[in-house]
Amino acid sequence: MNEVNKTLYIPLYGKSFVSRQGLILRDAKAEEIWDSESFELKGKSKSKWLAYNMAMRARVFDDWTGRQITDAPDAVVIHIGCGLDSRCLRVTQDYRLWIDCDLPDVLTVRRQYYQEDSRYRMMELDATDTGRISELPDSGSAIIVMEGLSMYLTNVQLNMLLTALHRKYRSIHILMDVYTVFGAKATKFKNPVNDVGVSEVYGVDDIDTVLTGSGLRMTAEHSFTPPDLVDELDPSDRRIFKMLFTGKTYRKIYRLYELCGE
Repeated sequence: MNEVNKTLYIPLYGKSFVSRQGLILRDAKAEEIWDSESFELKGKSKSKWLAYNMAMRARVFDDWTGRQITDAPDAVVIHIGCGLDSRCLRVTQDYRLWIDCDLPDVLTVRRQYYQEDSRYRMMELDATDTGRISELPDSGSAIIVMEGLSMYLTNVQLNMLLTALHRKYRSIHILMDVYTVFGAKATKFKNPVNDVGVSEVYGVDDIDTVLTGSGLRMTAEHSFTPPDLVDELDPSDRRIFKMLFTGKTYRKIYRLYELCGE
């Protein structure tokens, strides 16, 4: 795998770490894969604080996806940049069709742990190659999960991807996390992805500019760290976690946007 693809091991570790503690989310598949892959993480990428944060982010995406499926059970669910994530198993709502997308070398590993069937498929997709969006399955509506993806795309590439997705699906709902420009710059000094060799990430300060011409609009901004999830931590960890990953300072670095197009 290249350096960007190796970043998938950071959230994988976080989810396996909290799952073993019975916190935030239950993810037996993450535990299984982490034990099997034995990928070496170091530095900030293996801190328990980041593990808590990665797990909370995943839980927020899980809960949002479940709500969208409840509202639109006939929609196709598409997770772009899925890595080794087991959201397709963690989400309990009954979906019609789920497509997990990533680069070929990632899916080579993923296929060792996940089996395709009539409701679940994997598809090779480079987020910078928008021509392949047309190969996604047809549907009247789509639920798009883009977790930990946008920061590896320039604003132009991100706009092209979002525009292509909305051209493909008339009714579309997207949840996407982004760095701010300040956050992207700050990552050069303290981002855990540096520990796996990534040196270039991108930020978004004006979401409306990124959405220009896409036909999409921003409908909500969500928290990565809802109070009910933070409260699952023990009191001493909770205090430190709040200082690191909540409040106005964290929002200056990292945002979570819900997008919609009809």
